[in-house]
Amino acid sequence: MNTSIKIKDVAAYLESQAPRSYEEPYDNTGLLTGDPLTEVKGILVTVDCMEEVVDEAIRLNCNLIVTHHPIVFKGLKKFTGSNYVERVVVKAIKNDIGIYAIHTNLDNVHNGVNRKICERIGLKNLKILSPKKGILSALHDAGAGQIGHYKNCSFRTEGIGSFMPDEASNPHIGKAHSQENVQEYRVEVIFPAHAESNVLSALKKAHPYEEIAYYVSALDNENQEVGAGMVGELESPKEPLEFLKGLKVSMELEVIRHTKILNNPVKKVAVCGGSGSFLLDKAVQSGAQVFITADFKYHDFFDADGRIIVADIGHYESEAFTKELLMGVLIKKFPTFAIIFSKTVTNPISYL
Repeated sequence: MNTSIKIKDVAAYLESQAPRSYEEPYDNTGLLTGDPLTEVKGILVTVDCMEEVVDEAIRLNCNLIVTHHPIVFKGLKKFTGSNYVERVVVKAIKNDIGIYAIHTNLDNVHNGVNRKICERIGLKNLKILSPKKGILSALHDAGAGQIGHYKNCSFRTEGIGSFMPDEASNPHIGKAHSQENVQEYRVEVIFPAHAESNVLSALKKAHPYEEIAYYVSALDNENQEVGAGMVGELESPKEPLEFLKGLKVSMELEVIRHTKILNNPVKKVAVCGGSGSFLLDKAVQSGAQVFITADFKYHDFFDADGRIIVADIGHYESEAFTKELLMGVLIKKFPTFAIIFSKTVTNPISYL
């Protein structure tokens, strides 16, 4: 029996933890280079896949790089090595190295990037800051029929099904050219968007009819387990300056750019790994005294308007511990081959 782990197996597992249906429209997650059927020799985990990281993978005999940020955001029209994106892709392909990106889908899941930040700074009672609208969180064996702590949930209505098979049919009930009227049930279940193919496959295998009538309709409920940012509470309130000094230690920061220190003790904190200015109003509405994120522009700081302390800790710095997160996820499932932290610092920003 061939028990080797292939790139597609790693990809499928990562997508079970952070479904690609949760990524943002602008994103480009998934397998960017490599043959899905290639056997995995080793995995290198990184925040960014730069040329130095590909060199590191070659040295360490890792033929799969799992990166948080995709190296390719837009379509490439040529592969001449004229810029850093092309050089990375060309070198990876030449050396049979797969690159797998797990970006905003990992940002948007409850156990993803933002939870990691919250754990680093000691927040409890965590909630998604801006729940994502989509299909309700519901998983059954095939991905349908579970709501919260209740499983096998469905809604049934009884009625009469009417049909006439033709000569090419093989009906479970009835015969060709004869109108049939059968007592039937319409069954409704809910499931998350990423489980649709599994649910439909299970339906087709289990249903006795040759032709199955079904429809899929999207629900616009907020999913409290999926979305942008996170908010939580400290064990006990801290003075703002004390909190910021502790943040610098816990997140291993060289610098924090922040708005004016306010007088209110810090009890509730909102976070968003990476660029989070779009969540400022949500952070304020949550009742947080501090919003930790990155990539705030000059005028964005004014928008805080004395309502909250914005702490811009840097994009790379806010996601640096994503490597730990991915390492833990991968080791749990694939303990039989090397999973290695990249030692390459890919932060494009330096401080004096």
